[in-house]
This record gives sequence, structure tokens and C-alpha cells, in this order.
Amino acid sequence: MWFEGIAYAQASAKPDAGAGQQVIFTTVIPLVFLFAIFYFLLIRPQAKKASDLQKMLAALKRNDEVVTTGGLLGRVVELGDRVVVLEIAPNVRVRVERAQISSLSAYSKAAGKAGS
Repeated sequence: MWFEGIAYAQASAKPDAGAGQQVIFTTVIPLVFLFAIFYFLLIRPQAKKASDLQKMLAALKRNDEVVTTGGLLGRVVELGDRVVVLEIAPNVRVRVERAQISSLSAYSKAAGKAGS
């Protein structure tokens, strides 16, 4: 009666055919699920956002109202391959790298509706 636990432990120590399958279910499958969660919650949305930003930067044209990453609001006056000239006030122009433009401005549209 006292040695039954030892006997059972020795009996289960021999390798069985299902041990390889058990390792896959306990280690590999949870890692796959974890990677899938990270992909759909973090990687995919960031890649989509970066793609949308690149499309917006490529489609910039004159007289677009934009916001820079520094928070400047301005209207596009001139476009170059890497540099954009923004007019931030009457007769005040600033040169900004195209990559520093974060979005099209929603403020000018809101101001136009409020004034109407």
C-alpha cells in the first residue's frame, strides 16, 4: 500500500505512441493561436494604416488642407517629390517633408459648415 505511488510512477515512465501528439497540442497550438491574435489585433491594422497613409501622401494635390505630425495646419501650395510647401497663414509659407504630413485636415470642412 505504501509503494503503490512508486509503482504507478514507474509504469507511466515508459514512452507511449501518443506523446508526440500531446507535445504538439500543449506547446505548438497555443503558440499558433497567440500569433494569430497578435496578427489580427496588432500587425494587420498597423499595416493597413501605413498603406492608407502612403496612398494619401501619393494623392496629395494643391489646395488640400493638411495636418503635419507637429500639429501645423496648412494648405498645400507646392508639391515636390520629398518636400511640400504649406501656407499656414496669408503669405506665410513653410517647407515640410512629405512624410511629415499625417492627415488631411477636417478642420477646414468643419469651419466651412459652421460659417454657412
